[in-house]
Amino acid sequence: MDTRTPYVPEPAIRRLPWYLACVQQLKCQGVEHVSSTAISKQLNVDASQIAKDLSYLNIKGKTRIGYEVAELEKGLNDFLGFHLSHKAVMMGVGSLGRALVTDSGLSRYGLNIVAGFDVSPRMIGTSIAGVPVYDISELSWRREELGAEIAVIAVPVESAAKVTEMCIDAGIKALWNFTPFHIKSRPGIIIENTSIYAHLAVMYNRMGNQEK
Repeated sequence: MDTRTPYVPEPAIRRLPWYLACVQQLKCQGVEHVSSTAISKQLNVDASQIAKDLSYLNIKGKTRIGYEVAELEKGLNDFLGFHLSHKAVMMGVGSLGRALVTDSGLSRYGLNIVAGFDVSPRMIGTSIAGVPVYDISELSWRREELGAEIAVIAVPVESAAKVTEMCIDAGIKALWNFTPFHIKSRPGIIIENTSIYAHLAVMYNRMGNQEK
């Protein structure tokens, strides 16, 4: 039996959680089968694209029946790994960091934030929703003790580069960056830059074009 993770192009991976959310909603409604066309109408993604994306996972629908909802949900969950627990540390527990720590949705999707790190004496030694906050200088040995391999970065932009280096030196394997600073990829380190400011810029630009 081949247990290797199938290769899926990144654009397809980014669409798969949308499919999963749609399928989970259908399951809650008691729907047993769904077609790619039905999913397409809900997500505004071309039906042929949905079928192609799912085929990477060796998930195929049946003629005139479509996909079995329960089987589709399991296949997507197994591939995406949302049912597994991944330990993470929160770098920076300001307003954004605090919001991410208290977001129960992240834990439902497998991200378990086990500690926060900050430089503020006001925050060090406190806890947020049961998650302890430590001095950032303790990151290296605390990370090893906690067994965390993911760091979520929500520090001020001027500190992002330094904190990134600290995380890598401490043994972090993956970085989820929420700052405007674009972290560059390096061998052995997985980096995901998520700039909410970039999305704001796109939204504002499109709003401006509509007003012209």
